[in-house]
Amino acid sequence: MKKNDKSTDQAGSLEFAGGRCGVLLIHSLGGNPIELRFVAQALAREGYTVHCPLLHGLGGGTDIAGLSQWTDWYAAVESAYERLKERCDTVMVGGMSAGGMLALRLAAEKQDGIQSVMLFAPTLWPNGWSMPWYSVLFKLVRDKYSARMFHFRQREPYGIKDERIRKFVLDSFSSDNRPVEDLLGRSGTTLYQFRMMVDAVKRRLGEVRQPTLIFHPRHDDQSDLSNAMKLQRKLGGLVETSVLDDSYHMVTLDRQRSYVVDRTVEFARRQTARVADAAAVARIVKAKGKTPAASTTAAAAE
Repeated sequence: MKKNDKSTDQAGSLEFAGGRCGVLLIHSLGGNPIELRFVAQALAREGYTVHCPLLHGLGGGTDIAGLSQWTDWYAAVESAYERLKERCDTVMVGGMSAGGMLALRLAAEKQDGIQSVMLFAPTLWPNGWSMPWYSVLFKLVRDKYSARMFHFRQREPYGIKDERIRKFVLDSFSSDNRPVEDLLGRSGTTLYQFRMMVDAVKRRLGEVRQPTLIFHPRHDDQSDLSNAMKLQRKLGGLVETSVLDDSYHMVTLDRQRSYVVDRTVEFARRQTARVADAAAVARIVKAKGKTPAASTTAAAAE
């Protein structure tokens, strides 16, 4: 990959030009594409075309009024997929935390267009050990108006076990006068939309038959390991799960990020080879299928 093959657009998205195999990566709720940068760069070095769009409403600070809905998030993901499909013959999709739910939705909708799925600390519900006790009560909320009464402030370790990396992330917010707990928090309306999205995705988990790779921390502070275990039981295809023992929620940034990156690249290689082998077999079968017909035609001519 050459330096000029990389571009970061003004909207905050990350994009790496590459070959005819594409990877669409989706950031977390309240996050941004930077959290997937190490994964994206590694895949780009392997020759993949990689796109990490900043999604309005899902990205932190992109929906101050709180008016976006989860269907808006998915529409943006679908649009990014269609743009990537124009340049690529095959596409893989991955997502961080809540972004993983959008990746699963896309895989269920585009079964013939998505070859495999990669999930980084996937979250069906934020039930990690650092989440506030009253988050359980939020499950009783049944409308978006009641959801407005809630605000979920985050607290240390903010999904990052490595103190050096955590300090770097927190320092990036130092120019804002608001408490970091609020900046990294989630509004009730946003979490209400997230819950509705998860409910919709759960109903279609069995339709996701593509090979799926899951990374999840054993001691996730924001999303308990039970999230990954439930997905492993419910998904309709082959699932590979790596349980991390030295990371918190942000597995793509934390202490075991090198392991996560290396396993992701290895998984992508295998899936690309699998698709190539299947295409080669299809060509052989097609060629053999023509042989009898050709022989019959020749015999008739004689």
